[in-house]
Amino acid sequence: MQQQLQTEEVGDAASKIAVFPKVRVALLAKQRSFQQQPGLVADGRDMGSVVFPKAKYKVYLTASADIRGKRRYKQLIEKGINANLRTVITDIEQRDERDKNRSTSPLIIPNDSYVIDSSNLEINDVVDLVVNFLNN
Repeated sequence: MQQQLQTEEVGDAASKIAVFPKVRVALLAKQRSFQQQPGLVADGRDMGSVVFPKAKYKVYLTASADIRGKRRYKQLIEKGINANLRTVITDIEQRDERDKNRSTSPLIIPNDSYVIDSSNLEINDVVDLVVNFLNN
């Protein structure tokens, strides 16, 4: 199921559906209901700004569209999915634009989040930064 949720089609569809305020409002209570002790790791473009704005820890991961596109392209190819790098990058840029400009819950960087630009980092470097942030 997790692999299916991480497909390009699901991500793109989620971004297109997310522009409808009624959908976002309907999902908000359900999303918040997942929060339980000792805590929750929530992944999403408005988790720290809208869904869990009072979260103790917020990490905002970012990277350039080119880098994210190359990473996504590599994932697709490794899964045996035929892909075009330029198309993958363009899709990411379009999704970013759509998410930043939607009227409800636009993509923003919460002021109280720890921002990590992973453009020039390996995954282990990112994990180390997050762990250090949480431990301090």
